Formats: sequence, structure tokens, C-alpha cells
Amino acid sequence: MTEAEALEVFSQTHALRRGHFLLRSGLHSDRYFQAALLLQHTGLAARLCGDLAKRFANARVELVVSPAVGGIVVGQEVGRALGVRAVFAEKDDAGGMVFRRGFEVNPGERVLIAEDVITRGGRVRQTLELVREQGGVPVGVAVLVDRSGGDVALGVPVESLARLELALYVPEKCPLCRAGVPVEKPGSK
Repeated sequence: MTEAEALEVFSQTHALRRGHFLLRSGLHSDRYFQAALLLQHTGLAARLCGDLAKRFANARVELVVSPAVGGIVVGQEVGRALGVRAVFAEKDDAGGMVFRRGFEVNPGERVLIAEDVITRGGRVRQTLELVREQGGVPVGVAVLVDRSGGDVALGVPVESLARLELALYVPEKCPLCRAGVPVEKPGSK
């Protein structure tokens, strides 16, 4: 799947939205990617995540790990396409990532991290650290959308279906605020 095809699917499912959005970072933007709106369409989720999985076909992946919550469906579908286990890490009370529910990484296991969106890479970086602490060997990151602008170095190959260069504004200098466009906080929290 080409980037243009992926962007068309994102638009058709209303996952790629236009408007005035307050991001988790506190910044404002005129576009927002809400992966859940795409992932609710199971056939499309399987197709897009299958394409991501193909990009790691030669990496000898043995386990897919996703940061919860956004990456769980992506990880499940990528794991299914690769024919390997898929588990997820969750936030702990201190803001880090932990495995619960009996999930674990076996020492030496080759691990692919799967996520819906990367912006600054914080959750992915924490998940990579957790995998390494468990003795796993990270081999890459598969993500639907890379919003980082190429600014995130994770030390492993990163593959995305699309890269989005989004306009970001501090609230005090936001042209959408000055124009009186109502702001929406679309995140999962």
C-alpha cells in the first residue's frame, strides 16, 4: 500500500480529521489522526496492519508488543499477519510501562513494537526499554502514522504507512484561536 492509498483510507474512515484540535502536548493543530475510527473497520485494519507486517517479514519477529491502549489493535493485527504472539504493555502508577496479565518477553526473543501513532515517541521509547529490561531484542517499530516529522530516533528501524506533517501552534499564537474556531480535544482521555 502506498502512502497516498493509506491517506485515502484514513480520509474515507474519517480517521484523518480537519478542524481545530487541542493535542495531549497542549499544542493546537488543524488536523488530527484518530486511529480508532479506522481500526473499527476490521477488514481495513487487517489489510493495513498486514501491509505493515510485510515490511518486517525478514526480521524474524517472534513477538509483537504494543503500548496500550492505542496500539493494541495494531499489535494484534500485525502479530496475526506475522503468525506470532501479540501482547501489550500498560501504564503504571509512575507513568512508565509494565507488563500485566501474565504477559512476558522471553530472553532473546525478537520483538517488534506496534503502535497507532508516533508523535514524540515517548510511549514507544518506554515500551522498547521495557522489552530490553525483560531480555528481549527489539527489531523495529511498526506504526500506522508517523507524526514526528522525522525527529524521533528510536535506535531501531521504523516503518509507517504514512508520515503526516501537521501544523502545530502554541495556544497564544494559534491562528485558529484568533479566528474564533472552536477547539476540540479529541484524544482518548
